[in-house]
Amino acid sequence: MKYFHRTSLPPDAVIQRAAAFFTGSLAPVEEAPRRRRFSGALGQLSVLVEAEGGHYTRVTVETNQPGESELDRLAKRFLSVVHTEAEPGHVLRGAY
Repeated sequence: MKYFHRTSLPPDAVIQRAAAFFTGSLAPVEEAPRRRRFSGALGQLSVLVEAEGGHYTRVTVETNQPGESELDRLAKRFLSVVHTEAEPGHVLRGAY
């Protein structure tokens, strides 16, 4: 599954947050300036950040699992955390 999110956070902040967020559940496999890949018992996950449209950052999280797997819920949770960091008034909702 592939998920996208557009945020006002800078790309470096998002990629650092991804490393901190996923390292507890998955092992880092690849580290590049704007890309991280992780792997573990849940499957494989990659995070790609790109500057988009001036001051926005496009965050792409891709897993090798079918939708609604545990890894996909973790990916969606990460995007919710990024949203909350960019907009502190945002309330996290959902069971992921």
